[in-house]
Amino acid sequence: MRRYAGSKDRAAVAERVYDVLRHRASYGWRMQSESPRALAIASVLAEGGDVDALFDGAGYGGKPLDDAERAALNASPQGEIPRAVRLEFPAFLDDELARSLGATLESEMTAMLARAPVDLRVNTLKASRGDVLARLRDEGFEAEPTPYSPHGIRIAARDGLAALRRHAMFEQGLFEFQDEAAQIAAQLTLAKSGERILDLAAGAGGKALALAAEMDNAGEILACDIDAGRLMQIGPRATRAGVSIITTHHGEPPAENFDAVFIDAPCSGSGTWRRQPEQKWRLTPARLAELMAIQDALLEQGAACVAPGGRLVYATCSLLACENEDRIAAFCAKHPEFALQPAAEAWSGAPIPGMSEYFRASPLATGTDGFFAAILVHRRAP
Repeated sequence: MRRYAGSKDRAAVAERVYDVLRHRASYGWRMQSESPRALAIASVLAEGGDVDALFDGAGYGGKPLDDAERAALNASPQGEIPRAVRLEFPAFLDDELARSLGATLESEMTAMLARAPVDLRVNTLKASRGDVLARLRDEGFEAEPTPYSPHGIRIAARDGLAALRRHAMFEQGLFEFQDEAAQIAAQLTLAKSGERILDLAAGAGGKALALAAEMDNAGEILACDIDAGRLMQIGPRATRAGVSIITTHHGEPPAENFDAVFIDAPCSGSGTWRRQPEQKWRLTPARLAELMAIQDALLEQGAACVAPGGRLVYATCSLLACENEDRIAAFCAKHPEFALQPAAEAWSGAPIPGMSEYFRASPLATGTDGFFAAILVHRRAP
């Protein structure tokens, strides 16, 4: 960002970038070009702005439109607009999204274009949801309890939310930033005080912290990941949260038995496109295939660590069946010692749309990020 840009300018630029990322396909179609400048011009045009006034070459403004750009503005693209363009997703995912979402494809992808709210998970080791909610409301935040997670708070998307990361309650460990669907997935692990839990592909420890709170900070959680840099973030976060039962392990999981294994698998991130629209345009067929291979490998590693009678919970922030149901079907075909436990049987809270055999969440169905979770139980030997 240029030094001459003030805070309002920076916010405006950031919002413009997010608008372009959310609508890259249709803006590129409109201008018949996906160059950054063409996309910016289309963004101004879409909001009814004066393109010539903003692109006049004066001061810090963009240079005037050339003949090709002006011709694109004056022309209308010919032919039917492809579904992937209209709904703003990568064209190579058309068949897979149609298979995964069925009749809800159009409405789900439309919901993905909205700005996401901010969800918080109250750390029950230090505070109650009611107390945190009251303090936030006293300070003017539009805060409400999440409808399904008993520990969640939702704040309407608006400017100024970045201040929450500097808020005294956050610094004191009273809450963490975590989407409601991710909170629910952690709760489906049914972690209990005194258990040994393996958090495989733990990343920076968001799910491990949620599990520790569910366990009343009693027992053991081993947070395992191949990314040492992300694991290093867990220590300071745990200290802030008042959690002492998490230890970290860099590399593949040790050959030990755990009461439960939670796998928050690397995935396409298709369920988080509201928050991270850039991810949809970075995804390629090759990367998706690579991710599915990683998911299969993590399921194999996790299965080897589940004690007889224990639980294996597989989760992604993806809407794609190829990363979700297909991976579970392939795993179960190889591992008859595991049985699928319906997520609805494990959930004891308020009824949730999409909570049946699996847990499936989406902006349209649950008002959350897109998420998937499956619970597999290791059958005890006869």
